[in-house]
Amino acid sequence: MSERTAEFEIPDRYRYAVIPHIMVDDAAAAIDFYRRAFGARENFRIDAPGGGVMHAEITIGRSVLMLGDSSVEEAEAASFAAPASLGGGTSVTLHVFVADVDSLAERAEAAGAEMLQPPKDMFHGDRTVILKDPSGHMWVFLTHIEDVSEEELRRRLTAAG
Repeated sequence: MSERTAEFEIPDRYRYAVIPHIMVDDAAAAIDFYRRAFGARENFRIDAPGGGVMHAEITIGRSVLMLGDSSVEEAEAASFAAPASLGGGTSVTLHVFVADVDSLAERAEAAGAEMLQPPKDMFHGDRTVILKDPSGHMWVFLTHIEDVSEEELRRRLTAAG
């Protein structure tokens, strides 16, 4: 079975990926947001003895994401931090291929995501939207619309200036 977004195959180099593990200030609320905004499915959740979520896993599209509360003692001991505790910035952007980036963007914005770049066709062959979730994490959702050779990619970049 081939993996596809829309009518085009996901490029091989993106089919298997590192599994991100993010920390948030309210994991239960974040899971609910990801469900409403990105169509996430909760795989499982381990509650912390003192309250909160010690560890949870969700699936968005075909991508697994691990998350937990940054306030849980075990997280603090390992120096995990949510973006808000870092002054609101993050050094990681999460990329996920989906079948329909436009409908996901509409649903995510209605659920409270901040639209940083509306969906648009990009030079690299993907229709792309950039969003920021309420926890401060950056997301790039893509629908693959055409295969672009390295030569064509370089041509397009040169033409763009």
